[in-house]
Amino acid sequence: MGARRSWDQLLEPPSGRGLVAIPFVLIGTITLLDIYTGRDVQLGPLLVIAPALTASLAGTRLTALAGVLAVAAQVFIVVSLGGLTTPNRLAQIIALTVLSALVVFTRFVRERRDRALSLARSVAETAQRALLRPPPRRIGPLQVAWLYMSAQDEAEIGGDLFAFARAAHAATRVVIGDVRGNGLAAIGEASLVLGAFREGAHRCATLPELVAALEESVSRNLEDVSDTEHDPGEHFITCLVLEIPDDAPSAAEMINCGHPPPLLLHDRRVTVLHARQPLPPLGVCERPIEGDRIDPFTFTCGDMLVLYTDGVIEARSPSGAFYPLAERVASFPTTSPDTLLRHIHRDLLTHIGGHPADDVALLVIECTPSHRPHLTPHPIGHHRHHLSGSPPPPGR
Repeated sequence: MGARRSWDQLLEPPSGRGLVAIPFVLIGTITLLDIYTGRDVQLGPLLVIAPALTASLAGTRLTALAGVLAVAAQVFIVVSLGGLTTPNRLAQIIALTVLSALVVFTRFVRERRDRALSLARSVAETAQRALLRPPPRRIGPLQVAWLYMSAQDEAEIGGDLFAFARAAHAATRVVIGDVRGNGLAAIGEASLVLGAFREGAHRCATLPELVAALEESVSRNLEDVSDTEHDPGEHFITCLVLEIPDDAPSAAEMINCGHPPPLLLHDRRVTVLHARQPLPPLGVCERPIEGDRIDPFTFTCGDMLVLYTDGVIEARSPSGAFYPLAERVASFPTTSPDTLLRHIHRDLLTHIGGHPADDVALLVIECTPSHRPHLTPHPIGHHRHHLSGSPPPPGR
């Protein structure tokens, strides 16, 4: 019954696995042809093709079924031709039995390995999603859309990071950062910054205190989490930290620690928010954070912020041209954060012509009419391209 269920599932047209019927058709075809041609032409040895082909198309059960049917077909051919006691025919039956058993055993070992690999990947993805928690779709007066693409196929996240948190007062704090390096090797350093931000966002009264807490944590623990064995160079994290009050979002503030400047969309105009005195990246040196390093900016109702990592603006086309984010953003519709992010996502992939060579993180934040702060969870997808508000594009 288990084999029958597997057969029915594999032959379902929507699954695209109808090719699994080919080995069984071959068994019938080879059997009829061998009987038809008689003793002069022996096609029975070709029956080994059936279990070998099934092993590449289906699981162990169907492979074993194909092997049993192939051996049974060989016996039927020999009996039909009246040569069951001849050494040649007996050798064919024994050889086909041994080869079919080896094919089934090989498929069984491969299936166990694939199952173990799938379990390990599932555990890794769960751990990575727990590290980079999906931000809420709405937090306080802010509406949020986000995108994350890892440079490595086996990773859900890499060296880029972002997080949202509520301050002790009525304000939302945001961090976006980029670890030097990408992929799995940079996850430890990203987790260090995310943990320090989530703890300090509620505890620190001011933005400089929060950035100082991030610097202290990174300076103290960076060496312990860095992959110095495979990457012995200097390790640091660029980041941008923002605070947006609920009641007065126009009095928003940011501190830039060597990170690409955000884009502000106001009345369909794009402004690059350069820091007057940016700080060096986290982990470069310990230093006090001065109040005059804060950069205030106006963020009114209907405005949008685009935060990004250098994997976006340093993405190259096949001809070597960098992605012109500010120019492209100015040409896209800005009806909602989801709409804008979807346009950027598709345009970026078109510009690259493939998969990005560096980790990519994007946040689009819209200031909406002030209301009582609340969090609305936003589900995370199980795709390596995480794009809030819309499904990932086909083909990936």
